[in-house]
Amino acid sequence: MDREKRLRKEIFAKVRKYHKQSFIRSFVPSASYINYAGRVFDASEMVNLVDASLDFWITAGRYAKEFESRLADFLGIKYCLLVNSGSSANLLALSALTSPLLKERRLRPGDEVITTACGFPTTLNPVIQNNLVPVFIDVESGTYNIQAEKIEKAITRKTKAIFTAHTLGNPINIDKVKKIVKKHKLWWIEDNCDSLGSRYRGKYAGTFGDISTCSFFPSHHMTMGEGGAVLTENPLLKKIVMSFRDWGRDCHCETGRDNACGKRFSQKFGDLPYGYDHKYVYSHIGYNLRVTDMQAAIGCAQLEKLPRFIEARKNNFRFLYKVFEKYGDYFILPQAEEHSDPSWFGFPVLVRDTAPFNRTDIVSYLENKKIATRMLFGGNLLKQPAYKNIKYRVAGNLKNTDLVMNNLFWLGVYPGLTKSMLSYVEMVLHNFFRKAI
Repeated sequence: MDREKRLRKEIFAKVRKYHKQSFIRSFVPSASYINYAGRVFDASEMVNLVDASLDFWITAGRYAKEFESRLADFLGIKYCLLVNSGSSANLLALSALTSPLLKERRLRPGDEVITTACGFPTTLNPVIQNNLVPVFIDVESGTYNIQAEKIEKAITRKTKAIFTAHTLGNPINIDKVKKIVKKHKLWWIEDNCDSLGSRYRGKYAGTFGDISTCSFFPSHHMTMGEGGAVLTENPLLKKIVMSFRDWGRDCHCETGRDNACGKRFSQKFGDLPYGYDHKYVYSHIGYNLRVTDMQAAIGCAQLEKLPRFIEARKNNFRFLYKVFEKYGDYFILPQAEEHSDPSWFGFPVLVRDTAPFNRTDIVSYLENKKIATRMLFGGNLLKQPAYKNIKYRVAGNLKNTDLVMNNLFWLGVYPGLTKSMLSYVEMVLHNFFRKAI
């Protein structure tokens, strides 16, 4: 055992040396590309990854347990279940609400789920994939969050849930949504994939709904490459999510452990014979959406950096706001939701129709200068080819959603942006405005 420890220390030392020689690069203005987002890491992530690989426990193991416990503690929530992506987390969160274990509150085909058409498709997709009907409400200008004041009018006897994202890290009007879900006994799923570390009235986003989701894709607030999480305070929902995640099985023994309940061969399920092996009893039509321990190992190292990642995003957002504020006549600038403290995912700006340039003009200029830009994901998802024939309902109109689709872009605020990168962005923007105005 001592020899094994010594060998690991030698390997880790070489990994740290390799990181220093292979991943530290200098920024060169006009030559280096400035990404909108990306992985920010040091040797500790690589050491953890190698440590997990040397264990060769290649499903979820000790690092996965550690990560789930630490993220739950960080957010102040009871249960955290790791999955293989934020999109899978969204699928599990909504699928869990269709479980027969929820009895009269389970979602059934044809039930309605209130959401927006402005955002990322995998907030919407689980609604459609579960044969539910999305009800679309427009977004607010400036916050680009669901117009909370319109939710109650959109509710019918078929409405059973609300599923919306905190757009680009900006929490929705949580006070209003909380009152509505309580009054109408609706399920509430928070898509927190772009908002890890955002707060509302001092409490972390992702801790208000019945279920919330996170993503750990490289562009998000922290990363494990691919990965996500489902979070809840509800022990029954935790049990259901775990079942859907783990093939739909009824047994909750951890990988590598058998008969933790002591009743593996002494129970009766459905039409199966008495004593059928509980490890092969399935109570839901599920998936395998689990994470590997190597991914979780990276996540554990990232968690150490999460507080400073959050602070860096806020600082970078403030920097860009000061730059764009000078040209506020030509843009609608981002607005934080009242009572919120966003951990921004990006800096969104909407080009006014009265501006002497359009979105294509400024986006093309920035991209030609090697500064990455992004649209607000799918724009109006109802305009996307994938959703041409879905069943849906629109409550009111989607005027602002269409404005977002046509006029909005955003710039990165991720922690990998250095002062020299931001100064270059500022210079390029000033040059554009000098020519365009």
